[in-house]
Amino acid sequence: MSWQSYIKGFSSYLKLEKSLSSNSNEAYVHDIEKLFTFLNNNALNVSPEKISLEHLQDFIKWINEEGMSARSQARIISGIKAFYKYLLLENLVTDDPTELLQAPKIGRKLPDFLAVHEIDAMLSAIDLSKPEGQRNRAILETMYSSGLRVTELISLKKSSSFLDIGFLKIHGKGNKERLVPIGDSAIKHINLYEEAMRVHLKIKAGQEDFLFLNKRGSKLSRIMVFMIIKELAERAGIKKKISPHTFRHSFATHLLEGGADLRAVQEMLGHESITTTEIYTHLDRDYLRQAIMQFHPRA
Repeated sequence: MSWQSYIKGFSSYLKLEKSLSSNSNEAYVHDIEKLFTFLNNNALNVSPEKISLEHLQDFIKWINEEGMSARSQARIISGIKAFYKYLLLENLVTDDPTELLQAPKIGRKLPDFLAVHEIDAMLSAIDLSKPEGQRNRAILETMYSSGLRVTELISLKKSSSFLDIGFLKIHGKGNKERLVPIGDSAIKHINLYEEAMRVHLKIKAGQEDFLFLNKRGSKLSRIMVFMIIKELAERAGIKKKISPHTFRHSFATHLLEGGADLRAVQEMLGHESITTTEIYTHLDRDYLRQAIMQFHPRA
């Protein structure tokens, strides 16, 4: 079998058996294609079953010399390990050359988040006189109220929005479903958006159930949400580098600062492991330390 055949099979495995999103699938496949390119460029005519640990170590040395960050290197190594796990499951190889392949040690990066007054400033920067203004207000309110990923936001459906009881049914990573609460302010602005803008749109066939639509009556794209956030941050005078995910970080941070249970936050965020959620406790401690430094007379 050729490399392309192996890669195609790996992609199908990720999609069908691991239920990965198209973005995650593409990232994994790209990692293996990068390895294949390295082998070709160095005239190393070896098939996946003939690759040695030394080949892989040379590849990691190469991407390091290319200036790739430790975090990106670790992600690529994770992708290669997943590839060989698939090959072993399918009995396409008998040995795993990645078994002793070590990833660079990386610290856990604390994500940026917005203070409450910064979120208020962004909400105030929305021009509600424009047709898309009420939609953009509803989008920001929903992201901050429920901690959604951008993909979850743009895929949110009317049939999964139980606003009368204050819950959204979300299809998250790995196509896993979870129920997340949504606050009164977000519900209010979703209703206003539906009454003021959405009801007047000529909605494209097949797009009727998506909650947030563009002016052409189609589902929003990820890049569109990024652009909305970037523009509002500039208008509000916020200098931080922020994205839609910043609202998710802010949601989790503010809940923990307010005394929410870590396990409850894990459920709402849809984290498989509570250790992923624990990163926000570090943010919380940093917030507490700042409060001490600012207000304690002996700080």
